[in-house]
Amino acid sequence: MASTLPHFTADIKGAKVLMVGAGGIGCELLKTLALSGFSDIHIIDMDTIEVSNLNRQFLFRQSHVGQSKAKPSDEVLNQVARDAVLKFRPGISITPYHANVKDPDFNVDFFKEFNVVLNGLDNLDARRHVNRLCLAANVPLVESGTTGFLGQVTVHVKGKTECYECQPKPAPKTYPVCTITSTPSKFVHCIVWAKDLLFAKLLGDKNQENDLNVRSSDAASSSENVKDVFERRKDEDIEEYGRKIFDHVFGYNIELALSNEETWKSRTRPKPIYSKDVLSEELAPQNGNVANNHASDDGLSVSAMASLGMKNLQDIWSVKENSRIFLEALRLFFTKREKEIGNLSFDKDDQLAVEFVTAAANIRAASFGIPLHNLFEAKGIAGNIVHAVATTNAVIAGLIVIEAMKVLRNDIQSYRMTYCLEHPSRNMLLMPVEPFEPNKSCYTPLSLEVNTNHSKLKDLVEKIVKAKLGMDLPLIMNASSLLYEAGDVEDDMVPIYEANLEKVLSELPSPVTGGTMLTVEDYQQELKCNINIKHREEFDEEKEPDGMVLLGWTQPVSVPESKDKSVGNGASTSDATIAAAESEKDDEIGIVSPLKKRKLHDDSDVSKAVAETKNHKQLQVIDDEDDLVVLEDNLDGFKKRRL
Repeated sequence: MASTLPHFTADIKGAKVLMVGAGGIGCELLKTLALSGFSDIHIIDMDTIEVSNLNRQFLFRQSHVGQSKAKPSDEVLNQVARDAVLKFRPGISITPYHANVKDPDFNVDFFKEFNVVLNGLDNLDARRHVNRLCLAANVPLVESGTTGFLGQVTVHVKGKTECYECQPKPAPKTYPVCTITSTPSKFVHCIVWAKDLLFAKLLGDKNQENDLNVRSSDAASSSENVKDVFERRKDEDIEEYGRKIFDHVFGYNIELALSNEETWKSRTRPKPIYSKDVLSEELAPQNGNVANNHASDDGLSVSAMASLGMKNLQDIWSVKENSRIFLEALRLFFTKREKEIGNLSFDKDDQLAVEFVTAAANIRAASFGIPLHNLFEAKGIAGNIVHAVATTNAVIAGLIVIEAMKVLRNDIQSYRMTYCLEHPSRNMLLMPVEPFEPNKSCYTPLSLEVNTNHSKLKDLVEKIVKAKLGMDLPLIMNASSLLYEAGDVEDDMVPIYEANLEKVLSELPSPVTGGTMLTVEDYQQELKCNINIKHREEFDEEKEPDGMVLLGWTQPVSVPESKDKSVGNGASTSDATIAAAESEKDDEIGIVSPLKKRKLHDDSDVSKAVAETKNHKQLQVIDDEDDLVVLEDNLDGFKKRRL
């Protein structure tokens, strides 16, 4: 090793490196880059430092909580991670950008300034965006991800190895809204309902569309119920209001669902739960801690558990205890955090929000006969938390730097995609494999099955162009006719494009019907593709909730359903689906294999390694900071899919 280091020195010192992300991997990566001799490092990160970061992001301290990881101060170019590194590696240049990597300033020309880009991101959308910019700028990209003891580092060089999107990537699991609102069968369904429907409806943006049933059937006989039942009257007592909400969502709505006998022919019937059934008319007084709890000026420190004298996060609360937490959390929101109501969104670091969502999910789970969970488990599901192992981040950061050195030396034969395993395979915890060659079908013409007489242009833009193709500022053309353009648009064209978005495809100025070939571009990413439209009359609402199917794009590969517990991430509602990425042992996930037709570092014993890795479980696990996809799959099965 000593003899090779001088060979790297000139390449390292003269290299201009871009880091994207300063989280769990990013902190270790910045430290390792600095200690390895890199002297011109640029960092893009938009996050602020949270308490939960401190267990693995060792450049930060308690005093840094709330500060940006990469934001310059008003006086000098300064940021927390930069300052921490400069203390032990003075004299190097570290340039921070507190921004979203998808901002227009970080365009192709910006990326062309760098010799290599190193990713430490936490979501698929941003990874795809960086991948496309690197392809357009012809800059090598080193990707990474960790979760727990697992990790991976992959190398992507245009024309020499596969790009990040050449192989299928897992997407968040989607559930039809009817499953979430009417027929939940898993605790994750209850969490999504509590977090993205109930919490959002009560405490979030009042103008945002919500699939929660908000009216009573007796509206005709009661003028009170004609209005949204979630609206609190000015003179309405907070306890009275809380019980009204409780009885509506856990009692009345369940009875309403039971009125549809067809739904419950093959399902277990849920039980309505009313506040009078589980609580006395007057709630028991809170313990002596309530005064201190209420006196806090820090909204995030307000806690329903503290008010009620409940301390153990591992306890599974009874239905009565969940009901008390639910009502107390709601009371605290309206008495101690009233100014925030209407602007709140769920945050896994907001104790009161977690308590509210846990209690609401558990009450709903009890109604549908689903096992209850404690607050610690519910928080992990709601926040999509897979607890990080700092050592894994350090190992992965080291592997990133090793691959970056190879890239700078243009040592193509030595490139390796390395997988960090939890259990040894061939007596190795690090499994190196040769990169795949570029996938020739990547970005080939696509086909879209859609009912052109029903679907609007905005459906195509939101559900396909942005959600599936990952474009940020799309331009859509039918032959020479420009149907839609996002970004810096001339003022006189804005109303025209807005009007087009609301039109059915077949009624656009240049009609889109079966056989139409659309051209879709994103100038920011320098990405262009064609979509062949195929008219289709009907879609299965359960299996095809978007009402349209994109063919030819790299889609996640399904895994047979299992009985393993599932965990959901921060899901969002739409007209048709609710998404929830499951982060423990999932039952239906996208997969990527480290051994797909790739050669192991030691080619003499490939079959033995394959045989051993066949025994590993299929995994798709996503950390709250850095996500990872690893699979030791059956190679024969994969090759058939590949062909």
